[in-house]
Amino acid sequence: MTENLYSLLLPSDPQDDARAALRTETDAVWSYGDLRRTAGRIARLLHETGVIRGDRVAVQVEKSPEALCLYLAVLQLGAVYLPLNTAYTLTELRYFLGDAEPAVFVGPPHSAGEVEALDPSVARKVLTLAPDGGGSLMEACRDLAPWDAVADVTADEVAAILYTSGTTGRPKGAMITHGNLGYTARTLTRLWGVTESDVLLHGLPIFHAHGLFIAINTMLLGRASILFLAKFNADRVVALLPRATLFMGVPTLYTRLLADPHLTPALCRAMRLFTCGSAPLSAETFARFEERTGHRILERYGMTETAIITTNPLEGERVPGTVGYPLPGLEIRVADEAGRAVAPGEVGGLELRGPNVFKGYWRMPEKTAAEFRPDGFFITGDLVSLAPDGRVSIVSRAKDLIISGGYNVYPREVESVLGRIAGVRDAAVIGVPHPDFGEGVMAVVERQPECGALDGAEIVAQAARELAGYKLPKIVVIQDSLPRNAMGKVQKNELRERHKDAFKR
Repeated sequence: MTENLYSLLLPSDPQDDARAALRTETDAVWSYGDLRRTAGRIARLLHETGVIRGDRVAVQVEKSPEALCLYLAVLQLGAVYLPLNTAYTLTELRYFLGDAEPAVFVGPPHSAGEVEALDPSVARKVLTLAPDGGGSLMEACRDLAPWDAVADVTADEVAAILYTSGTTGRPKGAMITHGNLGYTARTLTRLWGVTESDVLLHGLPIFHAHGLFIAINTMLLGRASILFLAKFNADRVVALLPRATLFMGVPTLYTRLLADPHLTPALCRAMRLFTCGSAPLSAETFARFEERTGHRILERYGMTETAIITTNPLEGERVPGTVGYPLPGLEIRVADEAGRAVAPGEVGGLELRGPNVFKGYWRMPEKTAAEFRPDGFFITGDLVSLAPDGRVSIVSRAKDLIISGGYNVYPREVESVLGRIAGVRDAAVIGVPHPDFGEGVMAVVERQPECGALDGAEIVAQAARELAGYKLPKIVVIQDSLPRNAMGKVQKNELRERHKDAFKR
């Protein structure tokens, strides 16, 4: 029997054909049968294009039902799905395509020419998909008969590659297997009690593990329905809450919902669960949301390489400031830098082993080896403490990593771009508390001694040519020198402390 995730999410079951899977903002309904047939047509097109098992299919498109069907089609063929943030610039895209060497790239119609102008080796075929379903992808497959075969893959075969650069070095492609994703969907469906009667209000992007692997996969497996928003909009979410039972968000989305005066317990009467992940949820937001709605947010914790690691309970105490308990079947330990277990209650690095842990980094065997202990435990890089009952509290995210609005920002990447700007001798990029985004990106720039005045706005404008908007500094401080230790290393902790109130002014 195949371990293909597609067979788990869209099994061939005539009873499911008429069941509503998606409802769009225009009230268009996509049944499970519609998803299966559309994915099958796309799968046939990709097959005829030459995509075979193990080939990468890179996708940088806006959220749409057709984009979701593209994901399912790639799984069906046993190919490897490579979602890319829609905010990535052509400079960023060049690296990802050059590294992954996809057989096919699917992007928005306006970018097709730019991508085709890159080195031809970055993709054998370029197709387009617009937010309304237009573009060459759907045009080419519209009259095709659905591909009805499902590739026979093992649980250990790669289903998707998600790029993450940690805090240093070039971006790494985390290889996520069919087994990893199947375990996550099965486990969350059970732990969160997802059933056919659930309706998820989905306002997350689907190029991200949270919006795709956690939200979409779990709902499809549970045969639930999804109110499918193209983008998060607080007014729209509030208006649709009476029609939903579930909402999954990041802290930024909850702070924006709290700003809406219409958010009340009556409005949330049909809701049974709000979950939060991708960034730490403040105790203040947790308390304010409970006060305004009567619901205690279920916070959980994970990372690209593992999807979800812990979750607060569906039934039981959800403690603010903690991320709950490890998922069933996972082995976790809290260790020092040498991998030795620390005493109970002490802070240490979280390490884990289990069916959710990724296969390794694409074409980076040395980096993969460095992230695992000899006994197979993955080193998350996050500092945690364990309560006596096993509940996990995150003390610090991986060193230097900034999580702004649920998106990872890797300081070294931004610093590299800033360092190439005329007049900049060095730059330190840090995350400091932000009332909306959780953390705001801030740059402290050391000017060249001989240069004239530098302008922060101009620095950001130049960086925007190479970086996605969410990576850009929201504040730029220019000074003569950066604080350094005796070895010349910039003291970011000092900068964080000095500028911790920068977004309160």
